[in-house]
Amino acid sequence: MESARLHVVFLPLFTPSHMIPCVNAARLFAAQGVKVTIISTKHNTLLFQTTIDQALELGQEISVHNLKFPSAEMGIPEGIENLSAATTLDMLGKVYFAILQLQNAMEEVVEEISPHCIVSDMFYTWTVDLAEKMKIPRILLYPTSFISHCLSHNLEKYEPHKSMKSDSESFLIPDLPDKIEMKRSQLEEHLKVETPFTEVIKSIKESEHRSFGLVFDNFYEFEPQYADYLAKVRGIRRYWTIGPLFYFSNKVGKSDKIADVNDSCLNWLDTRATNEVLYVSFGSMTKFSNVQLNEIALALEDSNQPFIWVVRKKENDQENQQESWLPDGFEERITKENKGFIIPGWAPQLKILNHPAIGGFMTHCGWNSTMEAMTAGVPLITWPLFAEQFYNEKLVQVLKVGVSVGADHWNFSPVIEGPLVESRQIEEAIKKLMSNSEESREIRNRAKETAALAKKAVEEGGSSYQNLLDLIAELKSHAFGVNC
Repeated sequence: MESARLHVVFLPLFTPSHMIPCVNAARLFAAQGVKVTIISTKHNTLLFQTTIDQALELGQEISVHNLKFPSAEMGIPEGIENLSAATTLDMLGKVYFAILQLQNAMEEVVEEISPHCIVSDMFYTWTVDLAEKMKIPRILLYPTSFISHCLSHNLEKYEPHKSMKSDSESFLIPDLPDKIEMKRSQLEEHLKVETPFTEVIKSIKESEHRSFGLVFDNFYEFEPQYADYLAKVRGIRRYWTIGPLFYFSNKVGKSDKIADVNDSCLNWLDTRATNEVLYVSFGSMTKFSNVQLNEIALALEDSNQPFIWVVRKKENDQENQQESWLPDGFEERITKENKGFIIPGWAPQLKILNHPAIGGFMTHCGWNSTMEAMTAGVPLITWPLFAEQFYNEKLVQVLKVGVSVGADHWNFSPVIEGPLVESRQIEEAIKKLMSNSEESREIRNRAKETAALAKKAVEEGGSSYQNLLDLIAELKSHAFGVNC
């Protein structure tokens, strides 16, 4: 009966690392017969419209309610509605506060459509009050690893970094399932000094305990020790792992693309040997300085390793200024020798990672990229930059599925100006992972074992598959008072 059909509203934060998992989760719910509404804005919806169209073609009931983004009120150029589009720290702040200004409009829409449940991004802490007011469940969606929460929790609890004499001195994080060391320079700013973000984190944790439950873009078998540890130390009563969301979502209908892309790089990959090519990409938010880009280019060429490199340059870099960030004659040499493929902007990352020619992935350790690589069985060269990425690097090290370039400075900025990671460090990491040494073969084998676990988790009877069914059944029971 239509009257007994579960209706769930999804509220994504407008940045790819949060929006993609939220939309994929919405797609999974719709594939299970749930009526789904996503609250978005015009230009953000364009980024995932293909996914919505595919769901509709399959007869799934999923709709998008677009709100007007307050660009003019915040002094933001028309069309910039996503954090990844910000080109300066000032603009980043304006876009973030513009998103926060949508709270009243979002609340009005949710109350008007009267869903049975709210699935909310972690940063929309106000949704817990709205859910309590409407007497419906609020699910908090975490697009993050368990280990990141565990490390952050213990750093806040024990504060081992505060006894260090310098930022470069290593310290042990106490009371964890594994021996994990970090440097103060690798920590988020709010752990070192009181910042406005300190209060945001406190608010997220408070809303966590008032939520109906938590959903993680993860699968239990990936980091079981840290899933159990987090539930214990944070007192989490109810949570569901339903990931990898991108892979699970693809099983109910292809949703690889977030933008139109040129697949010519895939044709180039078809000409390469198995595990021969290194894929280099640092996510949707990272733009390096010209000096750092030059160091990466030098390392790629000197390593003599075939590569695909996705480059996001500063906005004022024009095509005719490439010599300012590429070594002299670089493009001509790699083209002549058929050694590399440079992609400006976006790339079909899932297709690239799942191509048999890909043997490694140099990454910023964003959670989406980490999960995509592990599900494809591709080992990593880790180069964390900001957010929880240094924590994710520690998971890669615990699982022994990658090597590090040695980055040790947390640096959140639309353009990463420094400290410089030199070409020598980068080249050493490339050779260490991409060689045919016993160590690299063991790393690759462990990555492939992890991929098998990820794929099993979303198959019928797998942990993530069953968790999704259990969650929907519990929400139906809550909404209708019967076991559905």
